[in-house]
Amino acid sequence: MAGATGTTGTTGTSTAVLIVGAGPTGLTLACELARRGVPFRLIEASGGPQPGSRGKGIQPRTLELLDDLGIVDRVIAHGLMAMPMRSTAPDGRVTLGGGEPESLRDRPDVPYTTSLITPEWRIEEALRVRLAELGGEVEFGTALTGFEQSQDGVSAVVAKGGETETVTARRLVGCDGGHSVVRKQAGIAFEGETREEVRMIVADVALDGLDRDAWHMWRHEEGLVGLCPLPSTDVFQYQALIAPGQDPELSLANMQAILERRSGRTGIRLREPEWSSLWRANIRLVDRYREGRVFLAGDAAHIHSPAGGQGMNTGMQDAHNLGWKLAAVEQGAPRALLDTYEAERRPIAAGVLALSNERLRRTLEQNGMSVQRDASTTQLGVGYRGSALARDDRDSRDARDARDEAGLLRAGDRAPDATGLTTAAGGRRLFDLTRGGRFTLLDFGATGAAGATGTASAADAVAPPPSGLRTLRVVGGQPAGPDDVADTGGHLAAAYGAGDRTLVLIRPDGYVGLISDAGDVSAVREWLTAVG
Repeated sequence: MAGATGTTGTTGTSTAVLIVGAGPTGLTLACELARRGVPFRLIEASGGPQPGSRGKGIQPRTLELLDDLGIVDRVIAHGLMAMPMRSTAPDGRVTLGGGEPESLRDRPDVPYTTSLITPEWRIEEALRVRLAELGGEVEFGTALTGFEQSQDGVSAVVAKGGETETVTARRLVGCDGGHSVVRKQAGIAFEGETREEVRMIVADVALDGLDRDAWHMWRHEEGLVGLCPLPSTDVFQYQALIAPGQDPELSLANMQAILERRSGRTGIRLREPEWSSLWRANIRLVDRYREGRVFLAGDAAHIHSPAGGQGMNTGMQDAHNLGWKLAAVEQGAPRALLDTYEAERRPIAAGVLALSNERLRRTLEQNGMSVQRDASTTQLGVGYRGSALARDDRDSRDARDARDEAGLLRAGDRAPDATGLTTAAGGRRLFDLTRGGRFTLLDFGATGAAGATGTASAADAVAPPPSGLRTLRVVGGQPAGPDDVADTGGHLAAAYGAGDRTLVLIRPDGYVGLISDAGDVSAVREWLTAVG
């Protein structure tokens, strides 16, 4: 992509967005900007890709994000969906879990129903490949040393190989983790606590004497120990809770001794760790996501316990939310659009912190992680009802009388998928038609009074169509045009609670921006105008 890394001058570099940190969050944001043609630079202080599994659980909502980016198949190929979990109690009783949540089974509106286990470095690898395909790159070994901002932009100093460079950017985004340099220099408070008494050894180890068909956990009076096979590798992720007074040494001998005491098994022989770390419970949330032209995303804004597998997913979804908004403002949208980033994402992070804290509490009480996967961790229920970008007319009496209000889709909700669609090009699902990070307008009024194809629809009045908006006309007969869709299975109308005049506007990040059961084209026009 031309201009993806900025333009070089005699005094430094200028670009639209400077992204600091090339973990999953920073890479996701870079991909979002690259595919929209927004100039950026992505810098990473480390000399190369980071080793170690660290996060390893990708939730269904994040798989939808990766689907939208066009790389979900690559990611799934290196992971395992619904990995079985096997938890052994001190008395030898075994509890099995980890299966597909019953509430998500056989749902035409949910393409990915359970989490994927894959090492974090595999996610980063897939995102870097996608970024390269889009014309972008990671500048490894490049660290932010300081910045100043004005009303017009941010002047940042970066260092690489003993030399410094001044980068002028219109906006700076800190995706640089829990110790974020961006957050500290922006003066943004990181509220919460560090619980030094809650620690865990985490390591990637090869071993002998244990099958790879399940995530094994052993509960013991001194704490949990677990071994999770990492798909597409020959190693396991080792986890062991370390209580006060217990030895936290990251040596092979200590890890082996802990495993034998807690599992009661001597036949599992660990090899020298490929990567290891001592995790401490650092649970924090920033008081704001933005200071002027400086934004935070991912662990720079919120740090969670690993219980529930939420942290990496929440950061990637931060980037998915922020990316299209930054691009829209760069392309002329009102700057107020960027205010919705914090308004939408900070409450989500607070809710995720509450969930992961509760899971951590139960883990500590039970000396073992829960083996249950349920809808609470999938992040499919994450939404933005009440946002300034969420508008619908479903509070009307007609809407309440016509459909069950309790289960009715509302503006701000995740836009559901739908199977069983027929297009002129053949059978499709909705996500096949919305993929690519653009606005989509579903026009259920295109069937016409007699259900004929080719009739004019209410959405035809949205003219001229804004750049990047695709209108899908839900027709009653055989699709004729490239944007005609026949809801052959009835799943689309069911998922969206649609009547014969309904208009639904889907945002680039896969959330519903507007619903009008009245077929109000002026409301669509006003919404699109508000976001440029």
